[in-house]
Formats: sequence, C-alpha cells, structure tokens
Amino acid sequence: YSLYSKGRFLGFKRGKRNQYEHTALVQLEDVNSKEETTFYAGKRIAYLYRAPTAKKGTNVRCIWGRITRSHGNSGVVRAKFRHNLPPSAMGSSVRVMLYPSNI
Repeated sequence: YSLYSKGRFLGFKRGKRNQYEHTALVQLEDVNSKEETTFYAGKRIAYLYRAPTAKKGTNVRCIWGRITRSHGNSGVVRAKFRHNLPPSAMGSSVRVMLYPSNI
C-alpha cells in the first residue's frame, strides 16, 4: 500500500500549431477511461528529478502540481505545476499523491 500512484508525463496541452506549457498532460497508471479520472481531480502530483548539486543534503528535487481535469477519453489528465515542467521531463514518471481526499 502506497501513498501515491504512478503516472507518465506525456507532453504539454497543445493544438495543431500552438503549445501551452502551463498545462501538462499525464497518463495515469491503470486508468483507461474518462470516468475513472474523476477520482484523481484535485490530487497533488509531484515530479522528482536529480540535480547535479546537493541542496539541503540531497540531490533529489521536486516540482509540485495539481490535477485539474480530464483530457480526452483514455485516462489522460491535465495538470498544472507551480513551475512548468521542463521538456526533458517528457516521458518520465510522476507521482500522483492520493491526497487531498474527496471521498
């Protein structure tokens, strides 16, 4: 039993020509429909990465965000992070915290 489930950062919200970096698209693990994403709305989401220099005794840093709504019909959600995710993060995993609870 874990306090978080996994997700994958797919890329940014975009149209045919424009890309909106303030909204990230995340595929949630074992979530395959729009109906299943409603549980995750409002949940906190964390992108962890390793930096070359240590701060506060660790090289691991984190960008926090929040799931805002679903995207499409196949279990993808939109998320807004405090700082936009870097493009190098595309395809990497994120942690979807199971709080705050709305049950």
